[in-house]
Amino acid sequence: MGFCHRPRVPGEGRAIAAAGDRAVWTRIEGIDGKPLDLLRAGIRRQHYAPHLHAEFAVGTCTAGVEVIRYRGETHHAGPGSLVLLEPGEPHTGGPATAEGFAYRAMYPRPSLLDQGLHAQPHFPSPVVHDPELALAVRHVHGVLSRGVDSLEAESLLVSLLAAVVDRHAASASPVRAESRSGLLARTVMARLSDQMTDPPTLAELAGEFGLSRYQLLRSFHDALGMPPYAWLAQHRVTHARLLLETGQRAADVAALVGFADQAHLTRWFRRVVGVTPSAYRNSVQDFARRRHRF
Repeated sequence: MGFCHRPRVPGEGRAIAAAGDRAVWTRIEGIDGKPLDLLRAGIRRQHYAPHLHAEFAVGTCTAGVEVIRYRGETHHAGPGSLVLLEPGEPHTGGPATAEGFAYRAMYPRPSLLDQGLHAQPHFPSPVVHDPELALAVRHVHGVLSRGVDSLEAESLLVSLLAAVVDRHAASASPVRAESRSGLLARTVMARLSDQMTDPPTLAELAGEFGLSRYQLLRSFHDALGMPPYAWLAQHRVTHARLLLETGQRAADVAALVGFADQAHLTRWFRRVVGVTPSAYRNSVQDFARRRHRF
C-alpha cells in the first residue's frame, strides 16, 4: 500500500536549538481496547540510559542525527530513516552531533503488527532508509496526536504498520536457543520484580547461582546490556508511569516503587522516559481531558 507524500513541516531542526531537550507523551485510548503511546521529542544533550520496551517502537528521525546502540552494534538514524525496535531488546539513544535530533515514535503492542499470522515480526535492522514510510509515520503520528477523525486515524495506523511489516520484516523471527546468561538474567529479573521495593543484595543473588558478584554482573550484562540495578530502576520507572497516570504525586510514587526519594525517581525517569515525572503526568492527564476512542 502506498502513502501520499505531504510537505515537510519547516523549522523542526531550529526548534531543537531553541527549546533544548523536550519530550511530549500522548496516550491514545481504545485501540482494540488498549492504549497506544506516542512520543514527540527534540534532544540536544540527553542520552537515554539502556532500557527496553514491552512493545515495538516504530519511529522516524525528523531532524538531525540520532545514534542508537542496539544488539551490540551502533546505528545512525537521520531524516528519511525508520527506526524499528523489537520488544524486550535493550537499547540506548542520543544525539550524534552537537546539533541534536528530533524524532517521533509510536509504541504499538505486538498484536497490532502480526497481521493475523499470530507471529511476532522480526526486523533484522533497527534502522532502514525509507523516506516514504518515514513521512507516513510522521503523518500518522500527527493525526493520532490531534485525535481527528477516529475512523481515518485507526485505518491509517493499521495500514502503516502493515506496510512497515511488508517492507522491512523478515519472513520469520529467528529461533534462538536461550543462553546461560539469558536464563540467569530472566531469573534475576523475576526476583527483582517480586522484590521491587526491597531488592536482594548482589551477594545474595550471586550466591543463589554459585557465582561471585562480578560473575553475576558480567553474565547479566552480557544478556541485557545493563547491570541489575539499572534494570530494576527502569522497572520501577515503568510502574511509576502507571501510578502517575492515575494522578498521584511524584513524591508519593517514588516511595511506592522503591526509589529513595523524589530526586532519585526524577533522575531515572528522565534517563528512561525523557521528561520529569511531573511533566509526564501533566502531559498524559492533559490528553486524557481530550480523550478520543477508536
